[in-house]
Amino acid sequence: MQFTVAIDGPAAAGKGTISRGIAEAFGFAHLDTGLLYRAVGRRTLDGTPPAIAAATLRLRDIARTDLRTPDVSDAASKVATRPDVRAALVAFQRDFARRDGGAVLDGRDIGTVICPEAEVKLFVTASAEVRAHRRWLELTEAGHDATEASVLEDVIARDTRDSDRADAPLKAADDAVTLDTSHLSIEDALEQACSVVRKIRENRP
Repeated sequence: MQFTVAIDGPAAAGKGTISRGIAEAFGFAHLDTGLLYRAVGRRTLDGTPPAIAAATLRLRDIARTDLRTPDVSDAASKVATRPDVRAALVAFQRDFARRDGGAVLDGRDIGTVICPEAEVKLFVTASAEVRAHRRWLELTEAGHDATEASVLEDVIARDTRDSDRADAPLKAADDAVTLDTSHLSIEDALEQACSVVRKIRENRP
């Protein structure tokens, strides 16, 4: 059984948490496609040219424990604007999406570019201020030194970069269901998302 759930949205909107929750609830495989770009970004910081880093990416690169730092996040956003990097990672994502048993992919262009034929498309968003606060809490709890104001500045800059890039800009697919998590608990956001998936699965021929 092939069933693809494509989840897009800006940083810290909650799409990762929702994606993992959907995968667990329905027994689907899950891929955080942002980790692909973070892993490429990490390798560029280590000195590997972006195109080569993407073309030679391995699972061990995605499993690194240092992919959530601010410098890697910034590098990931920058390499994601490169058509050669994006092209190198498209095939991997599409193969994962159509695996037997169902799959959930979250990123920024899953419903619009990677899996335009996905059975379910969600666009998970929240205000920049709410997302910056969430990211700031994550960073400080992990021991990173950051101010909430600086994190908000980074979030806004990344939103602009992701939305304005020429290749696969961040935007909701025309047929995506938008879920604004600004004022939702994790439980409520996940329940709403699962409700969308459940309804579409039940109505499949």
